[in-house]
Amino acid sequence: MSCPPAEPAEAPNERRGLEEFLDFYRAVLRRKLEGLDSGALNRTVAASNLTLGGIIKHLSLVEAQWFVEDILGEELAEPWASIDWKTDPDWDFDSAADDTPDYLLALHSKACDQSREILAGINDLNTLVAREPSSGERFNVRWVLIHMIEEYARHAGHADLIRESIDGSVGD
Repeated sequence: MSCPPAEPAEAPNERRGLEEFLDFYRAVLRRKLEGLDSGALNRTVAASNLTLGGIIKHLSLVEAQWFVEDILGEELAEPWASIDWKTDPDWDFDSAADDTPDYLLALHSKACDQSREILAGINDLNTLVAREPSSGERFNVRWVLIHMIEEYARHAGHADLIRESIDGSVGD
């Protein structure tokens, strides 16, 4: 595997710390896919149906949902827009089996770049966003960043177990 991702600064301000930890976990997840072919990206462990490919595709969707859909209030683009999520709520995880490693990494890279661009346009982490406007739920951008770190950290643990089962690779 390549060099470990850069560690976040030890004494950052709030915004820098949140952004650096999110970028750290983005890099950790991408590193778990390095050098693997489609077969390896579709391998499962024990009773779980999680795969590395499914995890990275899911995180690409989560990036788009929170930053594009919720923060900007815009509709999701393809490949998400035409999915019937009520009929197939796990499409992001399941459909990754049909995707190449290059496609999955490009999809994730594009989603992360778009999220960073959106975040760069927000000056105040207290800015409120509506998850589902009709529900009345409102979150500030700070909460979104904390949630994204939590989402990546949870899936990084899953990815650790899957990658270790594939070729014994461990670490970050």
